[in-house]
Amino acid sequence: MNVADLIEEYILRQLSEQQDGKVELKRTDIADKISCAPSQISYVLSTRFTHDKGFAVESRRGLGGYIRIEVISVKNMVYQDILEKVNEKTTFAEIQSYARYLLQHQMITNREAALMMQTISAFYRSNSINDAERVRLIKSMFLTLENFS
Repeated sequence: MNVADLIEEYILRQLSEQQDGKVELKRTDIADKISCAPSQISYVLSTRFTHDKGFAVESRRGLGGYIRIEVISVKNMVYQDILEKVNEKTTFAEIQSYARYLLQHQMITNREAALMMQTISAFYRSNSINDAERVRLIKSMFLTLENFS
């Protein structure tokens, strides 16, 4: 095992001991336990604990510095990706494909998908809802699904 593997293993072990999937560590404590340089810890955090790999990392250097790591669920990552893609130029077909994706991956039920698409269809047909308001309503719907899944 190389130093990077040891650092990763240590952090993962600390995370597994927490029930909420969050851990706050001190860079100096990790460096002392593993006998490594703080820059090696930074390297591991930036390559092995990325958002794409399901982690949120907040790091503060210096005295009183810390590393806060949180495991992000795959479901939350999917919803966050959808929320980032929805804007005033997003078409009804694109929204429909997002709903299909959620349905195919059993993140929503057939009933939820049908209700969602009926409502979103009404948003797109309405003359009284402007583009910005439609985006806000659609994002609100996806946020609600995320919070209840």
